[in-house]
Amino acid sequence: MARPLVVGNGRILVAFDNLLNMRDFYYPFVGQWNHIQGRRNRLGVWTDSGFAWTESPGWEHRLRYREGALVTEVHATHAGLKVALTINDAVDYHENVYLKRVTVRNLDDREREVRLFFTQNFSIDETPVGDTALFDPVLHVVYHYKKNRYLLANAMAGQTRFHQYATGLKRVGAIEGTFRDAEDGTLSGNPIAQGSVDSVIGLHLRLGPGRAETAYYWICCGRNYQEIRRLNAYVLRHDPCTLIEQTEAFWQSWLARADADCRGLRPRLVELYKTSLLLVRAHLDDHGAIIAACDSDIMGGTNKDHYCYVWPRDGAMIALALIRAGYAKLTRSFFGFCANVLTEGGYLLHKYNPDGTLGSSWHPLIRDGVVQLPIQEDETALVLIALYAYYAAERDLEFISDLHRSFIVPAADFMAGYIDEELNLPQESYDLWEERHGIFTFTAAAVYGGLSAAAAFARLFGDGMRAAGYEARAEQVKQGILERLWSPELNRFVRGLVFDPREGRYGPDQTLESSTAGVYLFGVLPPDDPRVAATMRAIEDGLLVQTAVSGIARYTGDRYFQRSQDVYNVPGNPWFICTLWLAQWYIAVAKAPDDLFRAQGLIEWAAGFALESGVLSEQLDPFSGGPLSVAPLVWSHSTYILALQELMSRQAAFRRRGTGISEAAATVPAGRPINPGTREG
Repeated sequence: MARPLVVGNGRILVAFDNLLNMRDFYYPFVGQWNHIQGRRNRLGVWTDSGFAWTESPGWEHRLRYREGALVTEVHATHAGLKVALTINDAVDYHENVYLKRVTVRNLDDREREVRLFFTQNFSIDETPVGDTALFDPVLHVVYHYKKNRYLLANAMAGQTRFHQYATGLKRVGAIEGTFRDAEDGTLSGNPIAQGSVDSVIGLHLRLGPGRAETAYYWICCGRNYQEIRRLNAYVLRHDPCTLIEQTEAFWQSWLARADADCRGLRPRLVELYKTSLLLVRAHLDDHGAIIAACDSDIMGGTNKDHYCYVWPRDGAMIALALIRAGYAKLTRSFFGFCANVLTEGGYLLHKYNPDGTLGSSWHPLIRDGVVQLPIQEDETALVLIALYAYYAAERDLEFISDLHRSFIVPAADFMAGYIDEELNLPQESYDLWEERHGIFTFTAAAVYGGLSAAAAFARLFGDGMRAAGYEARAEQVKQGILERLWSPELNRFVRGLVFDPREGRYGPDQTLESSTAGVYLFGVLPPDDPRVAATMRAIEDGLLVQTAVSGIARYTGDRYFQRSQDVYNVPGNPWFICTLWLAQWYIAVAKAPDDLFRAQGLIEWAAGFALESGVLSEQLDPFSGGPLSVAPLVWSHSTYILALQELMSRQAAFRRRGTGISEAAATVPAGRPINPGTREG
């Protein structure tokens, strides 16, 4: 199940499913630790007509964000209970406090009582072992704790605090959890429980016919009792309504920096651009980590693992989008993170936890009896590319000088030395999709871009010898790409080279692969080079999903979450990233305003398949168009940011030249009807 709503502040990240359940609660790092782990913190409503959790049948939900803010705007109506809810969720922009505002409207024609129930289903530090949940009568709060993690829950309406509470066991034998205690509208009042525990608090509202009242709920996070006590007092002193409004104003002010020339673009495209920036920011930890996704439901479809890691590849591409959008300074801590985890050999490993420790991996140290580096070399290269983009935007020489010896030189020296001299290409590593081992076009193109960036940095610091060496190596890799990875027979770039032990040599992997777009993305060739154009048209022709959903697949025969084995019509599931790469290419080669029609259609396609809240998944079901794998995927949002930035920039350039957009190009249909093309056309 996707996470259509995410809120955070760089230390806390909270994610909800489409049934309004809180499913992920990360603290003290964004992406680490998840104190719910995909289970549920529920919201329930009791009236004299019955009881329903928001996940129960009978509710109609609408999930959105407040305009320009990392604050939710949720509407839920239950005809049977005759109640309507308006919910706003936020994480205080300054303090470690999650806040919820629930406005309850009585849809009945008589006065009655409505009771709200909030559950706390925490497993602190991702294990239920040794937790304690208790009611504190002095503070009138419920809190959970273990070691140096304290999570306090409180609720109020007007000046009245919550009326009921209960703590108890969960998932012990036949015991489901204390949340079941709420379903008759009355809680037991059990004051403490230890082990695998949960808790519930209940708040009573008295509503006249058609009348509404607002309740507030909050969770304070701290390292000890004193800290959560201070934070609870902070909420009571400043008023939770005021804190939500201040947080909304903060994010609206934060987005003001993203003010761009959006003339001619549909409001939906601009709205998704701003939402994408907010969602990207929510996945940035204040210590430098940029996690790939917070959606823990992926653990059900993989080896009990998730996407809450820092892949240097994803992080670099996300940082690049932030830099282009005017938020370059936000990326400084990410580059510092990468410098801190760089190995002595000068390369970055597969992925990392948000606290900087090494993440899980499936890249072995030995393969077919041969010792190897367990790396994706594109990850090291892409960080260098993004770092130079940061310097180009900010001219922040002092910051770069701090990283010159600690990151730039060792990373560039590694790439310059990790070359197959016979092939003039980088030595073997894993591909960007982390699935196969070999020498790949995307990786080689990223290494070219990384070495070119390193050469520019070397000249910046007067190191002419190093600059010349990096430039020579970059040119060598470029020649290898053109000589070994371009196929005149196929009239496109191949995915890469794979060693054939029977032949004792490398042979081409001719699989049609969307990531060969890297040849132009990282500057090996200009986008209008005939070889690039032929490759991109082959991608559009051969990887277009031939269903009503459409979109571009990663490569022919992609089996990750595969929905069809008819690879001619469905070469793989459509990915936002791959479809938007094609849009970026159309923008790059546009010579006149009308040439942007195709690119805008692809961007409209992406916006059309966003969730109602603006969340983009990793991939889509090719038949239903529903989200697959994780949602949101931050890389999808960063690619959307880049594509729309480039579209706005090219449109502005045409306006400066005095060339107008034709009526046809200016009336691109909104949303899903745009099909990226057909193989016949």
